[in-house]
Amino acid sequence: MKAKLIDGYPYLDYSPPTKTDEDILKTSIDYFEKMSKRRSVRDFSDKDISIEVIKNIVKTAGTAPSGANKQPWTFCIVKDPEIKSKIRLAAEQEEKESYEARMSKEWLEDLKHLGTNWQKPFLETAPYLIVVFKKVYDLDERGQKRNNYYVQESLGIACGILISAIQNAGLVTLTHTPSPMNFLSKILNRPSNEKPYLLLPVGHPASECWVPDIHRKNMEEITEIY
Repeated sequence: MKAKLIDGYPYLDYSPPTKTDEDILKTSIDYFEKMSKRRSVRDFSDKDISIEVIKNIVKTAGTAPSGANKQPWTFCIVKDPEIKSKIRLAAEQEEKESYEARMSKEWLEDLKHLGTNWQKPFLETAPYLIVVFKKVYDLDERGQKRNNYYVQESLGIACGILISAIQNAGLVTLTHTPSPMNFLSKILNRPSNEKPYLLLPVGHPASECWVPDIHRKNMEEITEIY
């Protein structure tokens, strides 16, 4: 790979593999068909998964673009049953409060067809939890704050790639956001510049796994072509 300096900074010659128009079209169709089978799963198997698979999934998420290439994220991989149990207990406490007092009637009505409630057994059943933390700022070697930019947007992109990588590996997940999520910082002993962003159980679906019969909006409903 060729390299040179531009304005004093190192650059690499970017030469992606060449594909024909037909190959590009087929690749786009194949990927859509794979991702169209993605579903949010709440019934997990406890079947183990190689940690190397999870690491590769996280490394894939780490390829996401970010503001000024700050990469303002930490992916905490949780396998320890005791820690998972603590996370479930704390999450269910917050979720119970939300379902019984915090959520509006409209919100609860909108959730009914999904069959959700405050109980989250999948947090212990799934072999892994990936807890994504956003770095609001970084600290340099002297402990001075260094700004991060477009943190929310950067994390959103990284988590989208993370979910895609999980599906691509043949596994299932669920985006879980108990609110508030500060208990995750305490349980995982994260530094003050990191805030919990998203929690994803990762594993195989249970032998008997049911998902709501939902329908995604069609192309015309989500697109405007100019």
